Amino acid sequence: MPKAKELLELLLTNRGIKPEDFERFLHPSYEDHIYDPYLMKDMEKVCVRIFEATEAKEKIVIYTDYDCDGIPAAVIMNDFFKKIGYENYTIYIPDRHDEGYGLHIDAIDQFITDGVNLLITFDLGITAVAETALAQGAGIDVIITDHHLPHESVPNAYAIINPKQIGCKYPDKMLCGAGLAFKIVQALCQKYGEYWNITKGWEKWLLDMAGVATLSDQVPLVDENRVLAYYGLKVLQKNHRVGLQQFWKKAGVDATKLIEDDVTFSLAPKINAASRMDSPMRAFELLATTEIAEAGALTDHLMKINENRKVIVAHIMKEVKVTLSKREEKSVIVIGNPKWRVGVLGIVASKIVDEYKKPAFVWGMEGGDVIKGSCRVYGNINLVEVMQKMPENSLLEFGGHAQAGGFAVHHDEIHFLEEKLVAVVDNLDKSEILANDTMIDAVISIDDVNNENYKIIEQLAPFGAGNPKPTFMFENIQVAGVKEFGKEKNHLELSFLSTNKKIIKAIAFFKTRTSFSARQDLAVGMKIDLIAVFEKSTFAGRTELRLRIIDII
Repeated sequence: MPKAKELLELLLTNRGIKPEDFERFLHPSYEDHIYDPYLMKDMEKVCVRIFEATEAKEKIVIYTDYDCDGIPAAVIMNDFFKKIGYENYTIYIPDRHDEGYGLHIDAIDQFITDGVNLLITFDLGITAVAETALAQGAGIDVIITDHHLPHESVPNAYAIINPKQIGCKYPDKMLCGAGLAFKIVQALCQKYGEYWNITKGWEKWLLDMAGVATLSDQVPLVDENRVLAYYGLKVLQKNHRVGLQQFWKKAGVDATKLIEDDVTFSLAPKINAASRMDSPMRAFELLATTEIAEAGALTDHLMKINENRKVIVAHIMKEVKVTLSKREEKSVIVIGNPKWRVGVLGIVASKIVDEYKKPAFVWGMEGGDVIKGSCRVYGNINLVEVMQKMPENSLLEFGGHAQAGGFAVHHDEIHFLEEKLVAVVDNLDKSEILANDTMIDAVISIDDVNNENYKIIEQLAPFGAGNPKPTFMFENIQVAGVKEFGKEKNHLELSFLSTNKKIIKAIAFFKTRTSFSARQDLAVGMKIDLIAVFEKSTFAGRTELRLRIIDII
C-alpha cells in the first residue's frame, strides 16, 4: 500500500485531478468555488422577469420533471416564494403515467384558461418547440430551465437557462436541473435580496435540495457540482426539513452522519417511487411540508409504495429470466409485455444490464396504442445516438442521456424494434460497445483495511459519477468465513484474517456465493482475488470498517 500522502495523490491523479487542482478538489469552498450565476446566458433577463412578475402579482407556474432532480428543483422554488411571501404561484409536476415526460400541450391549454402569465420549467423543455410556441402565442412568457442537450431547433422562449446552449459561457456545463434552480435563486438573492429583506447567505439552506438532485441525477461530481454536493450534504446533516427529519428517523439513518449513499440508496428511490407508483406530488409534499404529522404519514406512504415497487420489479425480472433463457443471444436485449408497469421499467432495464452485460430496451403499455419503455446502456454506447440512427418512424418519440433514456413506439412497430436496434448497434465501432473495466486504484493487502487509510479515502467524498469510490484489488487472499445474512438470507458476507488476526468483513447485498465473475461456489479456505471498496457501517449504532464487494475474479 502506498504511504498516506502517496495514496492521496494516486487517488486524485486516477480521477484526472491535476496537482494544481488538488487543494480545490479536497477543500471545496462555497465562497471561492461557486460561480457567479450571472455568467449564465439569459440570467439577468430571467431575474428581472421573475421580479416584475412578483411585483405585479402575476400568476406563475413552476413546471418540473417528476424525478429526483425535478422535484427538488420544485422545492427550491417553493421555498424561495415562501421566503419572499409570494403566494400567486402553482407547482405543476406532470404525471408519469397519464402525461409522461416533458412539457405538454394539454397542460398549456389549461394554463391559458387559468390566466397564467409566467411559466418556468425545470429539468425539461429544451426540446418543447411547439409547446413553447403555443404558450408564448397565448401571452404566457416561458422561461425554460433545462440541462439536457439542445436539439438543432430550440424553443422560441422568453429566456433559456441551459449551460449547454450555444452562446452560454458558464464555466460548468454539467449542472443538474435543481442545480440550475439554485443558481436562479442565488442570482435573485444577489440582485433583490436586500429589497426582499432576505438575510445574506440564506440561499445556502437550499443547498440540501441542490445536493440531493446532484447526487441522484448522476451528473459528474467535479467543478461546481462537487461544491453543491459537498455543501448539500452538510446542510442535509443539519436536518432542518420536517419531512426529512421523519424520513431519516424511519429509515434508521443518523442525519448528523449521513453520507452520499444515504441519499442515492435510501432517499432517492423513495422520491422516484412517488411518480412510478403514485403521484410525484407526494414526494414534493414530503420535502416541502412543515407539519410533523403530514411528514410521518408521507414517509410511511412512500416507503410502502417503494416496497410494492420492489415486488413488481422482482416479478418482472423472473419473467425476463425465463424469456431470455429461451432466446438466441443478440447484441441488444429488447423485451417487454403490455402488462408491465411503465414506471418501473427503468429499474428493470438497469437490472438486465447488470446481469446480462448488454444494452437493454424494456417496454410496457398503459392505455391506448402507444407502447412506452426505458433503456439503459452497457459500455460506451450513446443511447440517444442509437435511437437517432434508427429508420424514420421507428419510434414515436425518444430522449434522455447517453446512458439512460425513454422511448415510445406504436404497437404496429414493436415487433420490429429489436431487429432495428440490433442493426444499429451491430454497425457501431466495436470499441464503443466494450464496457469500461472497473478502475482499480491500487493493489493492497487485507492489513491495509484500517482507519488511517479510510481517512485518506474519505477526503475525496462525496463520491458518484465522475468521482467513483476508490476501488482496490486484494490478490490471492484466503477466505476465513462465508455466510448469508438478512431476513431472506439473500446477502453475502465474507471474512478474512489480517496478519494480526483481526477479522475484516466484506459484504455484498443481493448476491450469492456464485454471483461473481469467478462463477465458483465460495467456501472457507479458498483463495480469491477480490475487488472492493472501503465503507464504514453505522448499522444499529455500531461503527465498523468493512469492505463492499464489487467483484470476485
